[in-house]
Amino acid sequence: MDKQADFVLRTIEERDIRFVRLWFTDVIGSLKSVAVAPAELEAAFSEGIGFDGSAIEGFARVYESDMLAKPDPATFQLLPWRSEGPGVARMFCDIQMPDGSPSYADPRWVLKRTMAKAADMGFTFYTHPEIEFYLFEDDKNAVNVASPKPVDHVGYFDQSASGPGYDFRRNAITMLESMGISVEFSHHEGGPGQQEIDLRYADALSTADNIMTFRLVVKEVALSEGVRASFMPKPFRDQPGSGMHTHLSLFEGDKNAFHEPGAEYQLSKVGRSFIAGILKHAPEFTAVTNQYVNSYKRLTGGGEAPAYVCWGHNNRSALVRVPMYKPSKGQSTRIEYRALDSAANPYLAYSVLLAAGLKGIEENYELPQGAEDDVWSLTDAERRALGITPLPTSLDEAIKVMEKSELVAETLGEHVFDYFLRNKRSEWEEYRRQVNQWELDRYLPVL
Repeated sequence: MDKQADFVLRTIEERDIRFVRLWFTDVIGSLKSVAVAPAELEAAFSEGIGFDGSAIEGFARVYESDMLAKPDPATFQLLPWRSEGPGVARMFCDIQMPDGSPSYADPRWVLKRTMAKAADMGFTFYTHPEIEFYLFEDDKNAVNVASPKPVDHVGYFDQSASGPGYDFRRNAITMLESMGISVEFSHHEGGPGQQEIDLRYADALSTADNIMTFRLVVKEVALSEGVRASFMPKPFRDQPGSGMHTHLSLFEGDKNAFHEPGAEYQLSKVGRSFIAGILKHAPEFTAVTNQYVNSYKRLTGGGEAPAYVCWGHNNRSALVRVPMYKPSKGQSTRIEYRALDSAANPYLAYSVLLAAGLKGIEENYELPQGAEDDVWSLTDAERRALGITPLPTSLDEAIKVMEKSELVAETLGEHVFDYFLRNKRSEWEEYRRQVNQWELDRYLPVL
C-alpha cells in the first residue's frame, strides 16, 4: 500500500471517520456516490469496490456490467457540512474493469489519458475556472420551476449591505477552503441572484475534481440557508446565462509554454498554435462543452456569451480571449475559453479543449487574424468578410458537427463518443416534441 493510502487509513482512525463516500461521475457528468465503512477501505484501495456498471448512464451494457470503483487516496477530504454525528469523508474513484484495466467509460480516465498525451509532448495542462450560477428563493412546499424567483435584484460587482448572496458566498468559500479547494475571487454577477466564484488554477484533473466538489458544496450551502442553487445555463430569457469561462495554460516543467518575451501579446508560437487548434475544432466539440438544449439559449441569447469562432486580445466578445499581459508576470500568460457551461462534464470538456490545442501544436496550425471589434455588433456580412463563423446554434446542429469529428471520437474513445451522441440525440428529440408556453401564447389566440 502506498504512503497516501496509509495516510488516509491513519486519518480515518484518528478522526473517528465512520463513513467514506466514494465519488465518480457518469458520462453526462452526474455525480455518483457509494458509502463504505472504514473497515472496507484497505480492500478498496487494493481491489476496488464492485458495482453494476449497467445501472450507470453510459457505463456498460448488461452483459458486461461488472465494474470496480478504486478510490484515489490523493483526493481524500473530510466533508465539512456533516458537522453533527459521525465524521464523513470522500474520495474520487477511478473506474476499472474486473481485470484491473481502466474503464473505457470513465470520464476521469478520458481526461487522464488526454493529459498523458500532453505529458508525452512535454506539457502539463493547467486550468482556472470562473463558475457562474443562480440562487433562487426556495418554495418550501414544492420546487417552483415554472417561475423561479432570484434571491436578490442587484447587479455586477454590486456590494449590498446584507443579503443572501453575500452571506452565501462567504459560507461557501469557507467550506470549499476547508476541503483544500482554493478560491481566488467571488462576486455578484450581472443577473439577479447570479453569483460567480473563481477557483485558483490547478492541473486539469484536480480542477475537474474540484468542480464536481464545488457544485455539491454550493447546493449543500444553499439548502442550509433556505435557498436553491442552479447551474442551468440560461434560466431567464432576458438575463445573462451562467458560464464557466476557463483560463488554460501549458507548462514545460516550471516554464510557461505560452509565454515568449517580446512576442505580440507575449504569446509564444506554442500558445498561438494552441489557440488555432481550439478555434479550428471548436464547432466539433461544442456539444461536449455545451451539452444541453438550454445551453444554446445562452450562446445565442446575448449577455456576453460567445457565439462566433474568433479570438482577440482582451476582447470579451471573442470565443478565445488573451488576457492583458502583466509585466514581470510571464508565468501567468494564458488564454481564456469563454463558451464553456458551468453545467458541463468538466472531465470531458477539458479533454476536448486540451486535445484540440495539442492538435494545433502537432499540426503547426496558423493563428488567424484576431478580432479587434465587438463581434456581437457586426453584421453577418461583416463577420463573413472577416472569416468569422458561428458556433452551432442548437444542440441538434452541434450533434451533427460532432458526429463527423475524428478528433472528438479519438479523444473520448469509441464507447463514450457513441453513448454521448445517443444521449444527446434523445434529449433533442424529446425537446422537439414539446409544446411550450411561447407557442401557446403566440398561436392559440389567432389560429
